[in-house]
Amino acid sequence: MTNIFRAAGVLLLLAALAGCSTLRSSSHKAMEWTRVVPAGDCHCADGSQFSFWERRADPTKVVFFLNGGGVCWYPKMCAFTSTDSQGENDFYSWNLQSVDPENRGGMFDTTRSDNPFADYSFLYVSSCTGDAHLGDVTQKYSPELTVEHRGYVNGTAALDYLAEHYPDAEQVVVIGKTAGSVAAPIYGGLVADRLPKAKVTVFGAQSGAWPDNPDFNADILAAKWGAYDAMPGWAVNGLTVRQWGVPRFWTQAARHAPNLVLARFDFAFDPHATSELTPWLAGKSLLAEIDANEAATEAAGVRLHSYTAPGADHQIFEPDKFYEIKVNGVRLVDWLKALVTKDPPADVHCDKCGP
Repeated sequence: MTNIFRAAGVLLLLAALAGCSTLRSSSHKAMEWTRVVPAGDCHCADGSQFSFWERRADPTKVVFFLNGGGVCWYPKMCAFTSTDSQGENDFYSWNLQSVDPENRGGMFDTTRSDNPFADYSFLYVSSCTGDAHLGDVTQKYSPELTVEHRGYVNGTAALDYLAEHYPDAEQVVVIGKTAGSVAAPIYGGLVADRLPKAKVTVFGAQSGAWPDNPDFNADILAAKWGAYDAMPGWAVNGLTVRQWGVPRFWTQAARHAPNLVLARFDFAFDPHATSELTPWLAGKSLLAEIDANEAATEAAGVRLHSYTAPGADHQIFEPDKFYEIKVNGVRLVDWLKALVTKDPPADVHCDKCGP
């Protein structure tokens, strides 16, 4: 990893780049990943260098992958401590020191004939800012702790790279993993703006139970992360700070770009999907919240395709379970393939969903 940064440093010295433009540096990975190093105001939470990864394959088909990385909004939760310390949030990534897409399995196993994304190009964008790819603010939580909530700045730099280097893309699939799925519909709308000729599919996995709570919307999304002020006009159009909640991201994206194909996945009782949100869930069942959020989205006139699996599992993209999950006789991987290549499939919902 050190050699990669040295190579990137040489390139950076040769360029005087404004804003968040990008440079590429080869990383000689077994899966042919290339590290892309943005310049300018792109940072992780601790102010360290932000970067993302590219796998160049078919230039007409691209997966824009929004990785998770946890979220935070108060000093102990946002502290720059390792996951084996006394920190309060084991899922919060405050830099990229432990992030590397090399040789991951599941969706990233391109040797499998049943992988619907085997020949796709990938842009792999990790969250290292504690704000679910939404923030644009420097937040001073204490005299000793200043956090760069710059997820939106980082993510849109990667989008600009996508538009520049894949101008002929015919199919773009925005995939969000765990906290990375929160902003997936917004990024879908932003892709549609940059690549208006492409078919854009959004698949957000494991944030279906995030509530539309006015206090959370105002105190966290807007005040702590600066997300409301950072968004393009269409994403907040007609909504106050207290009204602009995570479930409404789907509605706003669909109204802005009606041709988006929107879909979500959740385990019915995943305890990690909302572990930080307990105060705003008010004891509600996770499955009840998931179903209610989808119902509200569709009541607003938005078609949200969904696959709800039983139990309290969590990860789906890297493990082999990506190919093993089956509900009501329908494999998730087959459902996904139909979602991105054919007419969207019927919803799948567990009958016996208990953990």
